[in-house]
Amino acid sequence: MTVYPAIDLRGGRCVRLLQGAFERETVYGDDPVAVARGFEAVGARWLHVVDLDGARAGHPVQHELVARICAAVHIPVQLGGGLRDRAAIEAAFATGASRVVVGTTAAHDPDRCGELCAAHPGRVVVGLD
Repeated sequence: MTVYPAIDLRGGRCVRLLQGAFERETVYGDDPVAVARGFEAVGARWLHVVDLDGARAGHPVQHELVARICAAVHIPVQLGGGLRDRAAIEAAFATGASRVVVGTTAAHDPDRCGELCAAHPGRVVVGLD
């Protein structure tokens, strides 16, 4: 079994939303890069990073922070949040993400999701939550 420690980004910080409610967040850290390094230090083999600002906006927002996280660790990062078209996915890979997670696109446009998967074999996964 592979455990994917999650880092949910909002406003540049690590947060958790209570039942997905943006108005009910708990801040767990002001330095997501340090949190990522900490997960790696305790043996994580992957990181799961979610751009909550991007998920809410419908397009990625935390590009620079995600790039810093990817550069700071030596384990692969899978990224989700606002990745709804080819350009957003290409930008996610450019940050250093090894894999992307799509949800909305898979649910609303399965044909597009299939095209994205075909264009990036093994690098696009569907998140159902």
